[in-house]
Amino acid sequence: MTRSATRPAPSGRASADRANLYDEITGKIIGELEAGRLPWVQPWGTSGVAAPLALPKNAATSRRYSGINVLILWGAVVERGHTGQSWLTFRQALALGGSVRKGERGTTVVYADRFIPGEERQRAQETGTDARAIHFLKRFTVFNVEQCDGLPPELTATAPPADTSLIEPRVQALIATSGADLRIGGERAYYDVLGDFIRVPPPQAYFKPIDWHRTALHELGHWTGHASRLSREIANSFGSKKYAQEELVAEMTAAFTCAALGIVPSVRHADYIGSWLEVLREDNRAIVRAASAASKTADFLLAFAAEAEPVCGDPETAEVVS
Repeated sequence: MTRSATRPAPSGRASADRANLYDEITGKIIGELEAGRLPWVQPWGTSGVAAPLALPKNAATSRRYSGINVLILWGAVVERGHTGQSWLTFRQALALGGSVRKGERGTTVVYADRFIPGEERQRAQETGTDARAIHFLKRFTVFNVEQCDGLPPELTATAPPADTSLIEPRVQALIATSGADLRIGGERAYYDVLGDFIRVPPPQAYFKPIDWHRTALHELGHWTGHASRLSREIANSFGSKKYAQEELVAEMTAAFTCAALGIVPSVRHADYIGSWLEVLREDNRAIVRAASAASKTADFLLAFAAEAEPVCGDPETAEVVS
């Protein structure tokens, strides 16, 4: 961790900053516990996340982070699916000939120490008493080396790629041919609209690895909605009706695509059932529109599957629903 030679803030402001930071950190840990996760137990030892079992370190100095920073950085590795435990500040990346990629979000770590001002040293010498130290706390923003470009190769060596042997070849072919930026790792599945990439935990993280395919195809369903592809309205607020509608499209897309590829997963996404029911009860045409959009989306994805059989149906007589 980089130390700063700048003079610390006055004690009153420093105390307030420490209190705010402790609130932030404690709130984050409480959130982890409420979600059933123990932030001091590395979950990737059993869930299949690719990051190695290790303490996080600064890639420029090789110094290991300690204390609360370990929990903060472990949490960032799991949340974002990083495959390494090495971190740098923005300036350290520049000093090493690299740079942080535009749009990357950093992680805040902290450095706590004590500082004895010059006048306090002088007072202590004159009075023969002990000098009083001022406690200070500084925040630093660090980035995983995977969030940087142009770094020396020895700093960017990562763990071996995730084991994809449990992924059906037809789905692998579909993903590869589509050009989708699908990243395997982390503990949750999502499509990042701004970054235009998909994150899915590895198949080994599922009780039944076959269920990975339904999740991956669900997120690929969202991916097709990008403006450069099928251009649906996908950047919706969580919990809104439009959000629920898009989730319904993605869920049916996964079901239709799995059926066409002969994949029979056991998982059913029940998280959004309540919001789906609300949408369907208010609009009796919502399910028809969602199914129509899902069929178009599934067809879009299936076109990328090299060995996929064509979906049954006569295009001349198919009913078009809007």
